[in-house]
Amino acid sequence: MLDLKVLTQAVGDLEEEDVMDLLTEFVETNPTEAEAQEAVAACQGGMAFVGDLFEKGEYFVGDLIFAGELLTEAIKVLKPVLGSGETAVAGTIIVGTVHGDLHDIGKNIFKSMSEAAGFEVVDLGIDVAPELFVKTAKENKGCIIGMSGVLTLAIDSMKETVAALKADGIDAKIIIGGNPVTKESCEFVGADRFTTNAAEGVKICQAWA
Repeated sequence: MLDLKVLTQAVGDLEEEDVMDLLTEFVETNPTEAEAQEAVAACQGGMAFVGDLFEKGEYFVGDLIFAGELLTEAIKVLKPVLGSGETAVAGTIIVGTVHGDLHDIGKNIFKSMSEAAGFEVVDLGIDVAPELFVKTAKENKGCIIGMSGVLTLAIDSMKETVAALKADGIDAKIIIGGNPVTKESCEFVGADRFTTNAAEGVKICQAWA
């Protein structure tokens, strides 16, 4: 029988070999779909642990990227016993690096951690025009919108994008993130929340979902 606490700890400790061994043995026992869902939840619990350690400065950006890849591999192992039903979706988040900015590392980490937390993520990529945020938000009612930027000019692009969303009557929670983002710039942009930490950003989105 799979020890869920051991699995959660192995994911949190980024012990790839242990995680794969545990899950492979688990799948060989022909578990029920409900048991497989519990294994997914245990892996997501491990990701939350990774996020906490990142916030404390014990894990670094590379660890977050590796953790996201580890979770993707874990889900692949479990897929045959997850059946036709997908894992429960916490909500939908639209993410993109705003117009004029080509940086995507922070966005990609946030995407990986959001997916690990059970969100469906629509990634618009980099240098995203306000119109594309608006169009995609219309296609995904009730979504959360996440905008990323590293350059100082990204703040103006974020403000422009929020204005376009509001002008089109889109009522969505908006979170902005990146190096230049502060409480003052969040108020200037018109976003609901801001973060410079992917793990914290996911927690904010979970509170909204």
